[in-house]
Amino acid sequence: MDDQLPSLREISPLQFQDLGPLPSLLIKTDEDVERWTHTRSYYDYDLFLRRLNESVVGLTEAYTQDDTSPPVSGTLSLLQILEDWIEEIPPLRSPQRFGNLAFRTWGARLEEQAEHLLEQLIGPSMKSLVPYIKPYFLTSFGSFTRMDYGTGHETSFVLFLLCLTLVRFFQPTPEVERQLVLSVFLRYLRLCWKLQDVYKLEPAGSHGVWGLDDYCFLPYIFGSGQLRDQNDIPPSAVLHPPLPPTNLYFLAIMRIHDVKRGPFFEHSSQLYSIATGVPNWTKVNSGLFKMYRAEVLGKRVVVQHIPLGGLLEWESLASGSGVAGSSVASWTRHPTTVVGAVPMEYPSHSAHPGGPT
Repeated sequence: MDDQLPSLREISPLQFQDLGPLPSLLIKTDEDVERWTHTRSYYDYDLFLRRLNESVVGLTEAYTQDDTSPPVSGTLSLLQILEDWIEEIPPLRSPQRFGNLAFRTWGARLEEQAEHLLEQLIGPSMKSLVPYIKPYFLTSFGSFTRMDYGTGHETSFVLFLLCLTLVRFFQPTPEVERQLVLSVFLRYLRLCWKLQDVYKLEPAGSHGVWGLDDYCFLPYIFGSGQLRDQNDIPPSAVLHPPLPPTNLYFLAIMRIHDVKRGPFFEHSSQLYSIATGVPNWTKVNSGLFKMYRAEVLGKRVVVQHIPLGGLLEWESLASGSGVAGSSVASWTRHPTTVVGAVPMEYPSHSAHPGGPT
């Protein structure tokens, strides 16, 4: 763990009864997005992501954990229950390209059983927290109304994990944090891939060929973190599939090859630019963090669906109030993000061999 990363704050049981209003949709305008970037919840989330990232540096998917913590095992069992439902709720015959109506049936079951599932997960001593974590859990798997899935839903799941870490259901130790990435998040990712495939979920707010990925972002952050010290594997290695399933970055790239056809530089131009223009994984990793803040956390169309309040505070941190305040304030001054020497803006196809001029 990077010595410069502070510890994640703790919300003690004595505070459980004084959490204030339940989470609600508070981000409605661009000004609200700006306000959110100055809140404790934003800082907590960024710190949590960095701690998760640091915990997996140098590790591969073959990494084995001898002693998976009971909370992690319980979360994996919960995700397995949700996957089992897919077999019980098969897709309906539908001529539509996107959005099989059976996904709404799956979602209705989740809404009906979420409270019970979460009570079983966290136990009676934390039962009072269920209303505060349930909104993030329900938002983690896609929109049952629009029948789509995107980076906002992915973010909601990690916010769910953050809430459970703030109350110390998960302990913020390097061992548990790497279990959250290499076991829990990976299991969640595979579940969401199956939901997308079976129910034909539409990408939520996709930029098409100009976006990093139609559905997700965090596998690229965590995966580039895993590769950060791998000097013998250049970023350009992703241009030579098939890739070994040794890290989340490679897994996400191979997922693209499974669902898309055509030249990689055409349908995944951002990833192609990273592969050809960034010299090492350290720069990829740091640049993707910046891009995530700008293209996901800084976009109203994404974060307007994320509930805030309760465990994830809406109150602003005073600018300059220690590490948190100064960090949050500085993030909002850089709307344009850069990975190494490659501007993380939507590149022109003309920069790629074989692309249209």
